[in-house]
Parts: sequence; structure tokens; C-alpha cells
Amino acid sequence: MGWKAAEKLIRHWKILRGDNVMITRGKDKGETGIIKRVIRSQNRVIVESKNLVKKHIKQGQGHEGGIFTVEAPLHASNVQVLDPVTGKPCKVGVKYLEDGTKVRVSRGIGTSGSIVPRPEILKIRTTPRPAVLGPKNTPMNLVLEKTCNAKTGRGMPEL
Repeated sequence: MGWKAAEKLIRHWKILRGDNVMITRGKDKGETGIIKRVIRSQNRVIVESKNLVKKHIKQGQGHEGGIFTVEAPLHASNVQVLDPVTGKPCKVGVKYLEDGTKVRVSRGIGTSGSIVPRPEILKIRTTPRPAVLGPKNTPMNLVLEKTCNAKTGRGMPEL
């Protein structure tokens, strides 16, 4: 039996991959860990080395069978992000700084209200950018070429 899709999906995710979280419910309650994966279609997250279950895998072509210990997903409501200053679980809110940048801040009773930084792992691309130009990549000289002049009307479409 697998997990079915969630009936009500979380629209605005406050928990990101790489966040330091505390588990608030379940057999690992009170333990902290790092988010390994976010499964948005099921409103679930996988925390590194937490919520371990035994999984029986049948032997097949190319892999061996047996009983393996794997990390099971937790519901997103059962984990809370840790405040970077106090180290206690907190809610996460969004705030805009004076220069207009959007940051995450800790909210709730007994929290510092400090900025919760975005995890560094999100800056690493999973698929590297192609080094060789493909057939659909336009050269820079064609992109920067000015083809329309509004004052003289040259290059304007005929209506």
C-alpha cells in the first residue's frame, strides 16, 4: 500500500529542502534533523535518518532482495523549522526588507524574530547548464540587435 495524493495541498510551503527541523509528532518526537526531500503532491517531507521503517523488497533483475531500513515520509504539519538563534521550533513567516528582498523570519511565542536563511543546498543545480550551445539557443549578437526604431517607424509592423 502506498500513500495516496493529499486532498488539500499546501499552497505556500514554508519548509524547504535543507532546512533544520524538529519533529513534533510521532515516534521520533523531539528529535532534530535536516529535510532531505519535500513531496509536495502528498504534503510530506523526508527527514535524514528519522522515521526509519523496515521495508521488505523482493529480489528482481539487477538488484538483490531483503529487508532494508528506509526513511518514511512525515506529514509536513508534524515538523517545525528551528529558530537559528534560540534553537527552538518556530513558525516561519515572510518579510520584506528595506531594499525589497524577500526573507523568511521566525514567528511565534518565545522566538527571536530573526531571519531564517535559505538553505545552501537550494543554490546547487540538480541538472547542470549545458556548456555547448544547442540548436534552440540564440547567439548574443542577434539578441542584442536593435530591429525597431519607434521615432522613425522603421521596423514597426504594418497594421
